[in-house]
Parts: sequence; structure tokens; C-alpha cells
Amino acid sequence: MIPRHQTVLFVILLLASVIMSVLLWNQLRRTHERLLRGEDSAPTRAPEVAPAEQATLMVANDADNSLVPRTLTLPLPQNPEARARAVLGKLLDLDAAPDATHPVPGGASSIAQVFLLPIDGGGKTSALSPQLAVVNLTGAFAAGHPSGLQSETLTILSICATLNANLPRATEVRFLVDGQTRATLAGHADLTRTYLAAEAAPAEGAHP
Repeated sequence: MIPRHQTVLFVILLLASVIMSVLLWNQLRRTHERLLRGEDSAPTRAPEVAPAEQATLMVANDADNSLVPRTLTLPLPQNPEARARAVLGKLLDLDAAPDATHPVPGGASSIAQVFLLPIDGGGKTSALSPQLAVVNLTGAFAAGHPSGLQSETLTILSICATLNANLPRATEVRFLVDGQTRATLAGHADLTRTYLAAEAAPAEGAHP
């Protein structure tokens, strides 16, 4: 004959097992319902692709120390800062190509961010007010850039002139590297100054 205390213990364990099974089943059911809700809330449309537009890139040429305009059709976002980053990214992709006229490694990923800030005009700004473009380059780009005054200067002028060609409100340009002020790009070209974008773009037939 089974002692009374063992019978009570068996009943308690059996009830505990049943309760744990019910709780586990409820937890699994709620998890399954969350997964189903997540599938139902997933977007049914593909993300919108930026419309293709013409952009003018001022491509550097080491052979004659010039900037050559090149017009391409690119998907460009409507947001001005994203647009600036897309245009400059394509410019640096051209510089990183095997047949580049201004060989510089890095490509589009070398542009970390582009910020467009209003230039103080006595407290009044409008849709036509000039802007300061702050181009934040990556440390890897600066570390891998060929050292030399001509090469570094051409890169800076190429970026400034490309901004001027595609975002005319960006009249001034400053450079950062990994979000910090840096003395030079690769030992020569000054990154502490503010560049005038219009002056970077050469007159027709002229060199910068």
C-alpha cells in the first residue's frame, strides 16, 4: 500500500506538470501569433527607387592637372544632403576605377556624410540662401589617398566643383575626416580652411 504522503506528493507533481504544460503551450501560441502579425505588417511594396537624373561630375585628370566635366544619369534622392552624398560617391567611384584619370582608392564608401548648413545672413534664410557643405570623409580614405600637393588639391577641387555643379546653393565647403577637423588630406592639401565652391570650378578651357 502506497503511503499517504507519497500519494499527496505524486498528485502535487502531476498538477505542477499540467500547469507548466498549459503555460508553455500558451507561450508558444502567443509567440506564433506575434510572428503572424509581423508577417502581416511587412511591407507589400518594394521600397521606392530614387528617380534617375542627370548629374555633372567634375572629374580630375592628373595628366594635365585639370577638371573635366562628365555628365551621367544617376538615381538621385530628393533630400539635398543624400543627393550630395550620392553625387560625390559616384565621383569617387570614378576615381577608384581601374582606368581612372585621377587614381584614388576608396570609392563611394569614402563619403561618410554630407551636411548642408545655412550660412549666417543676418538671421534671415530662404529657399535660395547660400549653404555651407560639410563633407565628412572616412579615415580610411585619407589614409589611402596618394600623398602630394597636386593629387590632394585635385581631389578637393574636384569635390568642391562637383558640389557647385549640382547644388548651386552650396557656395562654401569644409572638410572633416571621421567627424574631426584634420590639418591636411594626406600631408599637403589644407583641410582647415573653407573652400569657395565656385572658385574650384575652372572657367571653360582653363585649369584650376
